[in-house]
Amino acid sequence: MTASPTTGSTGYSTVRAWLATAVLSASLLVIVMDMTILNIALPAMSADLEPTASQLLWIVDVYSLVLAGLLVPAASLADRWGRKRMLLAGYAVFGAASLLVLVAESATAVIAIRALLGIGGAFIMPTTLSTIRVLFTDARRRARALAVWSSVAGLGAAIGPLVGGFLVEHFSWQSAFLVNAPLMALAVVAGVFLLPESRSADPGVWDWLGIALSFSGMVLLMWSVKHFGAESSLLVPEGWAAFAAGVLLLTVFVRRSLRQDRPMLDVGLFRSRVFTGGIAGALGSMFAMAAALLLLAQWLQSVEGSSPIRAGLQLVPLAVASAAASLAAPRLAERVGPRIVIAGGIAVAGIGMIAVYLIPGELHYASAVVSLILVGVGIGSLAIGSALIMSGSPENRAGNAAAMEETSYELGSVIGVALLGSVAAVLYRSRLDESGALDDLDPRLHDAARESIGSAAGVADQLHMPNLAQQAGTAFTDSLQITSLTGGLIMLAVAAAVYALVPAGTRIDAEVVEG
Repeated sequence: MTASPTTGSTGYSTVRAWLATAVLSASLLVIVMDMTILNIALPAMSADLEPTASQLLWIVDVYSLVLAGLLVPAASLADRWGRKRMLLAGYAVFGAASLLVLVAESATAVIAIRALLGIGGAFIMPTTLSTIRVLFTDARRRARALAVWSSVAGLGAAIGPLVGGFLVEHFSWQSAFLVNAPLMALAVVAGVFLLPESRSADPGVWDWLGIALSFSGMVLLMWSVKHFGAESSLLVPEGWAAFAAGVLLLTVFVRRSLRQDRPMLDVGLFRSRVFTGGIAGALGSMFAMAAALLLLAQWLQSVEGSSPIRAGLQLVPLAVASAAASLAAPRLAERVGPRIVIAGGIAVAGIGMIAVYLIPGELHYASAVVSLILVGVGIGSLAIGSALIMSGSPENRAGNAAAMEETSYELGSVIGVALLGSVAAVLYRSRLDESGALDDLDPRLHDAARESIGSAAGVADQLHMPNLAQQAGTAFTDSLQITSLTGGLIMLAVAAAVYALVPAGTRIDAEVVEG
């Protein structure tokens, strides 16, 4: 069946399409920055609001839980209500939620604000992708636009800690939220004039039970994985109960979608090997890289002694390499094929992660820069993954494809941090116990030092024990290197899987005509 055209076709000139892409990419920049800014603002926020341990976890986690749970229904709503309307609503919600921090006087209020930000983010993130899908009817130009979108996301992750560090250091933790408001106001104004309105000609049925199943299942699944990560253990009964319930609800949702003639989420998109290869690349790459990059940021601050701002600067080579690779990837794919570019890029990132383990002698930042650049190149190649996902789906299923891509990034990142982060925590504690540096400590301080490298550094500073700081640093470095090796091997396996899934001869300028 030939795919139905999207209603409200843009009819835009190339110049206006690129201006619209700039608006979409800039709004994504703000969303990604906000994800990383919180890490910098958290200590100051904690000192001011004094949240409990449970509240602190919810402040961190509620954003991604709400975001992941709403991606599918938000994309479906955008397909039928209008993508421009959904984006403008998302900008407004995100900006207004950021302003509410002015009246937030408790941790509970901040949790509510973060939940609202998650709603705004869910409105925005998949809709930027589906809008780019319909802005560019030429697949080659679309791939280049998606490369710009991807490079901006990478820059946002690097800029976030720098902006957050500056704002928190010179103003207050509230400023890390308030910076979103004027940026989103500009996005609303620019969006009104530059963004086209478009809808899917066949958005599928509006399925309230399906929405409840997908939202509940995804939230339970994400919460369970995060809970395993927080406990650094898989022996958590409530985590397994939530995991089983989440998998069951999502299974029921998928089976329900497969039985429907016009499902809200077209799971049949996975029949396309091109689409499936792109999703596998996004999910597998984030699973392997997210934990390693998080551990590297901790290593820079707690072992190398970098300030948050300096650590952000030290990660800039990764962001620059990612942006450059994103922009170069489409043209390279035109020459050698997208299959080689995405699989090769993921393999390069895997080699970069393995290199952290193979670096001879003591690990220092100077020796890790090459690894950062290689990982950045691999992240940049995922721009081709976005092109495969969006081009591997009919235009009237652009919202479905965008929701699945964003979900794969979110799920891969959360699972990777939880599982590989737990492995790193076990290795760190084992190495630290073997060193004997904790033998003479008070039990309370002993447990705190084993909890994390940051706590160990604090205990060592408090008790003036340089040997403890050195041994904890060595233990954490060992755990980082072994985790990087594990992640790198997983990346090589993902590269092989993507190469096998994407058919030989796939072209970046190919169009899907079957719906």
